[in-house]
Formats: sequence, structure tokens, C-alpha cells
Amino acid sequence: MRASLTAFKPFQPDRPLRNAGGIFLLTTLFYFIGAELRLVEALSLFWPLNGVMAGLFARYPWLNRLRYYAVCYVAMLMYDAVTTSWGLASVLINLSNMVFIVTVGLLVARDRRAGRKRPDPLNAFRLFNYCLVASLLCAVVGAIGSVGIDSYSFWPLFADWFGEQFSTGVLIVPCMLTVTVPVFNRAVRPEDLMPVAALAVSVLASVVIGGAGSLAFPLPALIWCAVRYSLPATCLLTFITGGVEIILVANSIINIAVATPLSTPLMFSARLGIATMAICPVMVSVSMAAINSLMQQLSLRADYDFLTRVYSRSGLYEALQREKASRRHRFLTVMLLDIDYFKSINDNYGHECGDTVLAAFARKVQEEVGEEGLVARMGGEEFAVVVQADNAQQGIALAERIRRAIELHPFSWRNQSLFLTVSIGLGSSKLDASPLIEIVNRLMAEADDYLYRSKKAGRNRTTTHHERADMPQGHDTRPEEV
Repeated sequence: MRASLTAFKPFQPDRPLRNAGGIFLLTTLFYFIGAELRLVEALSLFWPLNGVMAGLFARYPWLNRLRYYAVCYVAMLMYDAVTTSWGLASVLINLSNMVFIVTVGLLVARDRRAGRKRPDPLNAFRLFNYCLVASLLCAVVGAIGSVGIDSYSFWPLFADWFGEQFSTGVLIVPCMLTVTVPVFNRAVRPEDLMPVAALAVSVLASVVIGGAGSLAFPLPALIWCAVRYSLPATCLLTFITGGVEIILVANSIINIAVATPLSTPLMFSARLGIATMAICPVMVSVSMAAINSLMQQLSLRADYDFLTRVYSRSGLYEALQREKASRRHRFLTVMLLDIDYFKSINDNYGHECGDTVLAAFARKVQEEVGEEGLVARMGGEEFAVVVQADNAQQGIALAERIRRAIELHPFSWRNQSLFLTVSIGLGSSKLDASPLIEIVNRLMAEADDYLYRSKKAGRNRTTTHHERADMPQGHDTRPEEV
């Protein structure tokens, strides 16, 4: 069922007649809805047509053509010709509707061409401004056209047109831009409906308490919906809430008028409204704190290698940035470690065994290094150790301690003991005024060169340019089964 709904596309670039027919039908339908809501003088209480059609033209860029705008305009004129006696005034009044629709449609289309699609397809701040501009232009034309058929003067009419167009535009256009076929990946739980229940209760409170401040009561519930639900769902709930409040106010079900200034109902409503607005930034702040906490967790995951629990390559450099001010020793040693014949472990025992060995190897290296330095996995079976020392010999001694510990340590795999060896290349130098990262990069390249020499010389050895360099610590002791 959902697949068929998803496959259905009411508007397509290569179907001009179908597009025109769809625009004509939608214009007529929503013109009828708006006309039926003409409860306050000649103006509609709630005029959904302009928001719906503006969102439609904004959502489908290929509809931004003069011929499709003309179809929309003709549908409005035909409806008025059948249902009203406005005559030529209808031309100007409906032109004001088209001003709103075309302005929003073209401005959003311009954003798309400029690549402003995040969050796609809605940018709330720009869209708010676009509705504001479109409403002002629409109100000017609409007020001029309405003077002849209404007893009001220009400015009251301008205010009515602007208020109605702006409110419905801000409520409806986001819905049109974000609406999708809903997807339910799991059964709806009672707690999933709590934000909607809170929204209903807040609207009921607006009715019971009344006053201008009561219109702000749904704000916390709407923010809760924004945190819990998707963008399309939040836009839809916001539209429904705003539309319901407008209708309730117009029918005096929500009474925002107060006969006596500073009376108890007024202050009660005002205080509750202020409290409601005050809690909203707190809720947003709490949400931002949760997002920041999540970002910190993601940052930690990026800094550490998931398999071995030591620093990743990027995490090593982040740690070095934090340590750049603490140069407690005269020498810096960077060593690169490569597990000898690691490919044979994957080939003979499988990648699951290889992962287990890598994790155990990293733990053993970290155990030997302790607080003396930083351990990182550079990729594959290659690891790096960065240590500060009083002299180069301390770094060499630590490398030899690591090499011997690995050589003598049995790595367990399914009741078997696997013995490994490791080749190590060292780069050491005195610390100077150069940035720590620059020194480490230089020594990393040096260590990589000496690691290559260790492998070429038979593996299971430590190689460096200092005294005791190219130390042949025995021959290749790799067991046959590994």
C-alpha cells in the first residue's frame, strides 16, 4: 500500500496537461474551503488557498511557469464569477492571491538554485521572511481591490489582509514543503502520544483560561513535539494548532478580550502566558545540552579506535594538541609497531581471530606503555607510540620492553595459544621550539623508514638511528602455525 502511495506522483515535468488539471482542481477545492470560512465580514476567517498553492509551486520547481500560474488565476476568477457578484473587483482581489503565491514560489525556487537545501526542502528562517514579504505585497493589492466592495478604508483592510495571509502562510507553506507519506517502523506506544496529548491539553487550557496570554500555552507542547517527532509531523501539528486557535478566537471560544484593564483574568492570563514563553527557551536549552552531549560522545568515538580501544590516528593528533603545552622532558620518541606476518593469522584462522589478536595486542602495548606515552592504531596492524623522555635511550628501552613482552606473551584463540612478534621503527629527537605536531610528523616519517629496515632485516627487531641502532634481537621467531 505504502509503495503504491510513494510511487504516485500528482505532478510530473513531462505531463503538462495533467499538471494543469491538478492545479485547476486544487485551486477550486481550496478556494471553496476558504469561501465557506467567510465568517468575519467579506474576508475569510482562514484562507488556505494561497499557502497551499505557494507550497505546491515551491515544492515542484517545474511548475514555476507562466502557464501554470495562469491556470491557477483563471480557476480563481471562474469560481468568483459563479459564486460572487464582485465583478471587476475580483480581478484585483485574486491578483493579490497570485502575488503571494508567485512571490513565495519564486523565492523558494531561487534558494533551490543557490543550493540552500538544508534542512531540505525547508529553511525556516528564510521561509518566515518570504511569507512576510509575500504577505505585505499581497495585502497592498488586496486592500486596494477590497475598498470597492467593503465599507472599511484602506488601512484596516490592509491589516486584515496582511494578518490573515501571514498567519496562514507561516502555518501552511512548511507543511506543503515537508509533507511525506508516513512511515511506521514500529507499533505506536502510549508514550509516543504524550506530546500530542499535552498539545490538546494546552489548547483546552487556552479555552478555559482565556486572555491574550493563553495563545502562548501550546508553545511548550509544540517544542516537545519538535523534539520527539519528525519535521513533517511537527509542521503538521503546528498548522493544526494554529488553525484551531484562529477559529476558536474568531468564534469567541478563546476569549482574548478583557473589559477592564488590569483585571484579575487579564493578569492571570498574562502571567501564565509569560511563564509559558519563559519555559520554552529552557526546553530548547535542555535539548541543545542533550545534542552537545551526543556530539561529545561522537567525538570520543572518532578519537578512539572502536576495535582496539586505543587512540585512532585523528585521536592521537587531538591528544597531542592537548599536550602541546606540557613539555616535561627533553626528548620525544615516536615508534611505529607492525605485527609480523599478521596476514597469515587472518588467512589461517579468520578475520574474527585477527580482530581478537589486534585488540589483545593493543591492550598489551598499552599495558607496557602505561602513563609514559600515547598509543594509537594507525591502520590495519600498524600502531604508533609517542613518548617524552629525558634521553633517546629511554625510548629505545621502552620499545625493547614492548617487543619482548609481545614475543613472550601467548595470545589465546579458541583454546589455542598464538605467539606473535613485532617489528619496531623509532624516530627520536630533542624537543625544540617547533610545534609538537610538526615534530611528531617528522619523527613519524623517520620511524616509518626504520620500521621498513626492521622488516627487511628479518623482523622481530627494533631499529633506530641512535646508538644500539639496528639491534638484531634474535632471528624471526614466528611459529609455523601463525
